[in-house]
Amino acid sequence: MTERYSFTPSRLKLARKRRGMTLLDLERASGISTRTLSGYEKGRGGNLTAVALDALARALGVPPTYLTAAEIEEIPLAAVSFRAPSKLTAGQRERALAAARHAIMINEWIEERFRLPAADIPTFPGRDPEWAAEKVRHHWDLGIAPISNMVHLLESRGVRVFTLAEDCQDVDAFSFYWKGTPYVILNTRKSGERGRFDAAHELGHLVVHPEHEIPHGKEAELTAHRFAAAFLMPGKAVVAKRLNNATVDQVLAARSIWKVSALALTHRLHELDLVTEWGYRSLATNLSRMGFRRDEPGGISRETSQLLAKVFAALRGEHTTPAQIARDLHLFSEEFNKHVFGLATTILTGGAQTSPPAPPTLRLV
Repeated sequence: MTERYSFTPSRLKLARKRRGMTLLDLERASGISTRTLSGYEKGRGGNLTAVALDALARALGVPPTYLTAAEIEEIPLAAVSFRAPSKLTAGQRERALAAARHAIMINEWIEERFRLPAADIPTFPGRDPEWAAEKVRHHWDLGIAPISNMVHLLESRGVRVFTLAEDCQDVDAFSFYWKGTPYVILNTRKSGERGRFDAAHELGHLVVHPEHEIPHGKEAELTAHRFAAAFLMPGKAVVAKRLNNATVDQVLAARSIWKVSALALTHRLHELDLVTEWGYRSLATNLSRMGFRRDEPGGISRETSQLLAKVFAALRGEHTTPAQIARDLHLFSEEFNKHVFGLATTILTGGAQTSPPAPPTLRLV
């Protein structure tokens, strides 16, 4: 008798979305008909033969055990406010959410072994973003000083920060709450300055658009954008630098104070009435001609995760390898590494861990 295997319909569906595949795409890759695949995803297909299980796993780029592991709940589309949603296909959104679900799996694995910072995100639903940014800074005792590292700051306040896989780079950074835990997923293709602004933008969503109150559309994105500018470049601090009617050279010199893009600082100067409308347009035009709209010449390096680096350092000390972590999660190592800033490659190969260590409290500075 041919051996058959029980499989998990929700995992089959999630794996397909993670690869950005339609049922027809999966039929072509696996040789299994769309009608049969549709039945599988709806839980009506019965058990799989070893041949069918292997064919699906190969087509979806997952180990066979991924498809037979426990049920998995998807992130609802309504839980995320995507920027420029009209420019994204349904498949692109689904692929990004499926990738974020893998990030959640990684975080849950870590939380079983480490004590991570608890969430400390003040929420001000519907409030003015400038006011909300000032209140968050006050709550976190930040004053008006520049933020040295946005990723570290978010992690220290209980936000789980992961990276968007390279095959989802058409999607901007996004954030959401999952079981009460805030997540930020960052796009790694952007400059260091734009990455910081994205992190602050997503913090804005978590603060002004908290769980169960997530608006969508242009107005919601504008609110988060205004929050990010005010959070990174507090009005009092910018005014104190006497940048009235600033020149291009002054903007380029001052951007390093707040580690923001030249154009973001220019927009903030205009927002604070430190440059006229004509002055703003002139600065923006000149900066664009110098290449600052496409990139950030002479800019900073991208920020990375301090929390994950500490986790991986501790695991390295216990001889736990990336392959072992990925295997526990029923993922290939390459997929695992896509979500963790590429930091998994720093774990040295070692022997298997025979017993888990006492969960350390990870304190971020």
